[in-house]
Amino acid sequence: MNSREIILNSINHKEPERVPVDMGSTPSSGISAMAYNKLKRRLGFDHPTRIYDVVQQLAQPHDEVILKLGIDCLDIGRTFNAKNSDWYDMTLADDSNGQYPVWFKPVQNDDGSFVAIDADGTEIARMPRKGAFFDQSCFPYIDGYPDDWGGLDKAMNKVLWANLVHSPWDHAGEADFWDKLRENTLKIRDKTDKALVVVCGCNLFEWGTFLRRMDNFLMDIYAEPVKVEALLDELMKRHLQTLEKVCNAVGDIVDILRFGDDLGSERGPFMSPEIYRRIFKPRHTILCDYVKKNSQMHTFLHSCGSIYKLIPDLIEAGFEILNPVQTVCTDMDAANLKREFGNNVTFWGAGCDTRKVLNMSTPDEVKRHVLENLELLMPGGGFVFNTVHNILPEVPVENILAIFDAIGEFNGKKTKQTKRMIHE
Repeated sequence: MNSREIILNSINHKEPERVPVDMGSTPSSGISAMAYNKLKRRLGFDHPTRIYDVVQQLAQPHDEVILKLGIDCLDIGRTFNAKNSDWYDMTLADDSNGQYPVWFKPVQNDDGSFVAIDADGTEIARMPRKGAFFDQSCFPYIDGYPDDWGGLDKAMNKVLWANLVHSPWDHAGEADFWDKLRENTLKIRDKTDKALVVVCGCNLFEWGTFLRRMDNFLMDIYAEPVKVEALLDELMKRHLQTLEKVCNAVGDIVDILRFGDDLGSERGPFMSPEIYRRIFKPRHTILCDYVKKNSQMHTFLHSCGSIYKLIPDLIEAGFEILNPVQTVCTDMDAANLKREFGNNVTFWGAGCDTRKVLNMSTPDEVKRHVLENLELLMPGGGFVFNTVHNILPEVPVENILAIFDAIGEFNGKKTKQTKRMIHE
């Protein structure tokens, strides 16, 4: 099997012949530029580290690294900003080198912090001196909802996730963008056997928190449900327009469409299952149904936190893949998740805890941890290996390599078992 077949088989709950692996196909399954610099040097590569997601300071893995580590999927956004002239040199917080896309020009303050400023002078994001990512600093509706929605697009563009968006969406305003997206995707599909991913967002709950700020929007869900649903309906108009264009442009040649909506805290969902079913699930269902009726793409939801209580509803809504499967949160034990939901949804993540194991353990401990998770999650398919969210800057390179040592060992053991079964 090639990489695309291995990924698709696993999504279809057929156990593949080896572990399907992701690192870098989405902004929630990637690697910090600082960690990537250490990994790249250890592997013997010296290409410039390109920071395609400037908010989270994530590296775009090079083709050689993808080949070396056996990565099975690619973000089609990597087909944009492909020329050296699309990037400029900068220095990361650990004094290692990187490159920003030419459109991103943060301003450094006297205290060493950086700010991103919109064209009208509004500060929209800030990163402290020696920081590892930008924080949102502009919440357009913090003082309340508008009387009408005529200014919603402008307000959304004041949010860092939209204003400082990663490729390919940093080119979305160009007249030939949709034609170029298809052209680029056809080229990459012809030259690679990797599964292809398009990151589409279409957030609902999260857009409420981006516009109103988390504390306000959590109260709004209960105290101002009419206004919340009015906002969500306006968002749905925009999301469905985007999905129509995505499906028309690449729906027949991309394998996976990634949605995003962080629905969980460490201890449980941000809302009761009843509230989710009433306000968000019907809209998530419409989005998933549209993709399934108008493309060949599988639906992928990124949602951090403890979402165990929502998983049955997420499956009913039409999400086929869940990420990052944050196993350290309440009710998110990997074995229980696999037992209860493993036949109905694919876990894209859960491969290695990034909070305490990957960054704080020895390489041997990391390897044992990964092997244990592979034994739990691989049987029957429905699993794509990824760390629990992005690999962070402080992770020792030896620990990153221990992940891939464990995957190699597991694959070798699986191959021997297969040969033994054939012989018998």
